[in-house]
Amino acid sequence: MARVGQVKAPAGERLSDRIAIGVLTQAFPRDLVDEVIAECGRVEQRSRLLPARVVVYFVLAMCLFFGQGYEEVARLLGEGLGDGRRPWQVPTTAAIGRARRRLGPEPLKVLFARVCRPVAVSGTAGAWYRHWQLVAVDGTTLDLADTEANDTFFGRPGSGRGIGAFPQARLVALAECGTHTVFGAALGPLSVSEQSLSRQLFAHLRVGMLLLADRGFYGFELWQQARAGGADLLWRVKKNAALPVLRVLDDGSYLSTVHAEQDRKTRRNPVTVRVIEYTLARSGDATVYRLITTLLAPKEAPASELAALYTQRWEIESTLDEIKTHQRGPRLVLRSKYPWGVEQEVYGLLLVHHAIRQLMHQAALHEGLDPDRLSFTRSLRVVRRQVPAQAGLSPRQARRGTDPHPG
Repeated sequence: MARVGQVKAPAGERLSDRIAIGVLTQAFPRDLVDEVIAECGRVEQRSRLLPARVVVYFVLAMCLFFGQGYEEVARLLGEGLGDGRRPWQVPTTAAIGRARRRLGPEPLKVLFARVCRPVAVSGTAGAWYRHWQLVAVDGTTLDLADTEANDTFFGRPGSGRGIGAFPQARLVALAECGTHTVFGAALGPLSVSEQSLSRQLFAHLRVGMLLLADRGFYGFELWQQARAGGADLLWRVKKNAALPVLRVLDDGSYLSTVHAEQDRKTRRNPVTVRVIEYTLARSGDATVYRLITTLLAPKEAPASELAALYTQRWEIESTLDEIKTHQRGPRLVLRSKYPWGVEQEVYGLLLVHHAIRQLMHQAALHEGLDPDRLSFTRSLRVVRRQVPAQAGLSPRQARRGTDPHPG
């Protein structure tokens, strides 16, 4: 007999099948997870305490409760499970490690590709400039467990003062400026540049987007690849970039041309860009900014507006900070000892962040607020509190419990 407050498991259903983790189960339904597992060839041939679906949810919970031990995360997932005759058996750390290896990184990567899309709608405050959807690209590094496998594959930073304490992976992300949702990511060794990794992300761009990027990204070939899908671009360039003045426009910006390296001297095959130059003065120090853009007509995008708009690029800096500092925790390293586990863990972090940001976007829409007005840290705490209370609920009950506006 089930105890008061418990839901009796249907005949033939494994207790582990009933695991739900609030907002994460809502964002990544079990049917979708099962579909991804089948697509990646990870369906089990025999019944296990940790079937592949549960391992996917475990990885997500591990990335939600970063810093907690394997068995503690399993206990959080197992809260409320049981049918009155047998309790949920918490797997050992070794069993969880083996289950993670069986799963591999592919299901998390495919799940990210399926679910993590732009979420802004026409009513999303702060997500648009006129009719353009604002997105940005940027990169960061993540400290990894100090193992020989991670060191060999990812490498570690070095400087004149010596070699870094931990191996590091390089991550480049593509995110909506207004909602902070990451909808494109590329991970690689430290030796691979942000520019090289960003090439993997441009397929996510589409007509109607305006991509913001810092000066470290500009290169002619990269610029051409980014604009190939029809998105418009607003990138900062270095102050020594050769940008001849072809025609000064009414708003003070001017038209210029950029060229491939082999055409630079002869000026063959020019690509027209618009250049916007302005100075920002801070505490007596003046910084000159040079932006180039595919938006050539001042009437559709005045220079003063684009100069002010460029500050939105910092939203992706805040997004990466949310993942590294608040979700992961400051000065913490990823736990995975092998490259396959690092990849699995990074995509788990990105999936959890997307689920939280999606929930925040829904709440902001309901209240007519800019999503920036909502606290990511507070939202993270709310989601974490829901997990023990909802882990044993059915998926429908879990969805009802995470509705930001129940009733």
